[in-house]
Amino acid sequence: MDAPLAAAVADSLDRRIISALQIDGRASWHRIATALGEPERTVVRRGTRLLDSGLVRIGAMAVRGRSTVVGVRCAPGRARVVATALARRPDCVFAHVLTGTWDCVAEVQCPRDRLAGLVMDELPGLPGVVRTLTLPVLRHVRTIREWHAGLLTETEIAALADGTPAPPAPAATTPPAPADLLPPFDGVGELSRADRLLVNALAEDGRCTYDELARVSGVSEATARRRLGVLRREGRVRVRAVIEPLLLGLPVEAVLWVRAVPAEVDAVTAALAESPHVRYVSFVTGERQLLVLTAFPHEAALHEFVTRSSWLREAVSVDVSMVLGSLKRGGMLAPWLHG
Repeated sequence: MDAPLAAAVADSLDRRIISALQIDGRASWHRIATALGEPERTVVRRGTRLLDSGLVRIGAMAVRGRSTVVGVRCAPGRARVVATALARRPDCVFAHVLTGTWDCVAEVQCPRDRLAGLVMDELPGLPGVVRTLTLPVLRHVRTIREWHAGLLTETEIAALADGTPAPPAPAATTPPAPADLLPPFDGVGELSRADRLLVNALAEDGRCTYDELARVSGVSEATARRRLGVLRREGRVRVRAVIEPLLLGLPVEAVLWVRAVPAEVDAVTAALAESPHVRYVSFVTGERQLLVLTAFPHEAALHEFVTRSSWLREAVSVDVSMVLGSLKRGGMLAPWLHG
């Protein structure tokens, strides 16, 4: 299966288009072409091919509460079953099967007033679970929304994030805030029926037109456009481009559990967030403050990263788990789990 995927994205332009969709999955082909400085016809043709092939999927996920990372140790032979059960939860953001101490790791969204039920009842009740580790996320440093594998310049990123082309800017200029924000509150409340229908449509196709969203949700096109804008700005809905890192030439994925000197945590997280190999960083509770999801072109690059990086001077320990399989990314189930 990997070989066809790798062959499907043969050059840097395809990968740059993918990176643009990671920044804003609903960006028009015209905006992407303008930001990348490429002919619009070429971007339309290549981008449409990527979406039609299923190599890149755009979806949306309603925010259901604050994030909690869950590690699970499973009975022998049950890791895939447990990870699948976690992935099928509507509040699950990602689920990966791992090597090492924990057989799988997942992020779920759970209001803090429901966390006790998740820890004491729901997770232990999954068939095959032997032990669980529950780590509430205190702060997201980077999510897949901000990761683009270092293939775009700051000017290109700004143009895509703003929706308008940006002039060249000094390296020290702070890029604009992403469109999808973390909720500053614990419970997000119930969405209206029209908003639920809109989000459900986006979950299936994150690039469906405002006209299609209007017809599905029973509102005018102007209202659909306005409501989606509000939901995204409030952090209640996140639109994501979901890909396999393999498509960007990064087939080796690993989860790092990092324990840093407390006074140096900010320095470590800043250094991690600068690396194009770091897809996700969260500050979590527990013995190890940082959960890091990474992707590399080969195992030698992973070894280099965890033995010679400058941030290791402030790290007390780093545990490395290889990703054996991903059952959910960005709130979207792996294609083979549908049905």
